[in-house]
Amino acid sequence: MVLRVRDRDAPVTQEGIIFRVYGYDHPPTACVCDVEYAPETIYRSQNPRAVRDRLPILYYKFYGDEGLRFVMEKYPQYTFFHEPLQRRMVGVGEGKISEVRRPDHRFQLFFSEEPDRMTDAVVNLVEMVMEVSGLKYSDFGVFGSLLHDFYNEHFSDIDLVVYGRRNLLDLVEALECLYEEGGPLTNEFSHPTDALINKNWRFKNYSLQEYLFYEKQKMIYAVYDSPELGRRVKVEFEPVRDWSEIKNEYDPKARIVCKGWTMIEATVAGDEDSYFTPAIYLLEDVKTISGAKADDVVRAVTYVEEFKMVAKKGDRVFVEGMLEEVQIPKRSFHQVTLSYIPGEKYYKQVLKPVAPPPNVKVSRRG
Repeated sequence: MVLRVRDRDAPVTQEGIIFRVYGYDHPPTACVCDVEYAPETIYRSQNPRAVRDRLPILYYKFYGDEGLRFVMEKYPQYTFFHEPLQRRMVGVGEGKISEVRRPDHRFQLFFSEEPDRMTDAVVNLVEMVMEVSGLKYSDFGVFGSLLHDFYNEHFSDIDLVVYGRRNLLDLVEALECLYEEGGPLTNEFSHPTDALINKNWRFKNYSLQEYLFYEKQKMIYAVYDSPELGRRVKVEFEPVRDWSEIKNEYDPKARIVCKGWTMIEATVAGDEDSYFTPAIYLLEDVKTISGAKADDVVRAVTYVEEFKMVAKKGDRVFVEGMLEEVQIPKRSFHQVTLSYIPGEKYYKQVLKPVAPPPNVKVSRRG
């Protein structure tokens, strides 16, 4: 039987470790995952931000590579050998999953459970968006603390999933209208907080000012002045593929071979998969600026959230990352991949339009 999961679904193990499904390319009986939370019975964190205390048992959130190290050292059974990459990765096999929590299913439960101020805020916000966008309840889900019932009415954000490419485009259009109305929903990046402006920014080829500009353009990050909660709440609308849009590219016979660091300039030939994780940009008219070179670079693939939804079809872009050869039966091609890399090299990665945003200080290549 094939394990049917998609990005943002949450497998839970018998020990109570909560994983997050990562992307859409998985072997038939396992799923590639991030590790998100673990119960106090098996893990403790000294980070005060990590505590999740709404349930009878404490849970702790993993930050950075804490979850990766925890699983590799303590629970290696939650790893598997990724054939195309030829290395072990964090993931959960079908027989080791006690339940899969799904964002869309959890959101639907809000309508049958005893409401509270937080769930009222979520439902009212979604209904506000539905009224303008034409989307349905079934087009939404919840993730993060809302999915796992960890939320705190005084502090938690509202993390929403929107399913499907067409729905996302309708949502973005609706959000733009709502932002312009001057009502309770505003673009988080229209008036950046001091915390955002003074953010410890480490990317070398992507300035903080560029980041703020493109995050605003995405429209999916909002602030809701919630009458239900009596406070301003950060909101995220996370794009996830509809089931009909998923094409699983995992092939045990394929190989993905690193060819070296590269910097290229290219034109975006297709952007319809740039909304999801990973974000995929089809490329044409590729020119190598420095580093490893190939004649058939056809796409850029980014797992780095900052570079989702930053370029559109027809844009000329800079891309810096790892050049990879994808070898599949009967053919091969090259791609540039931006992903988690230990150390400072992570912050050299970039994918952004060549044309600088108006009145924005940019970071130059180098």
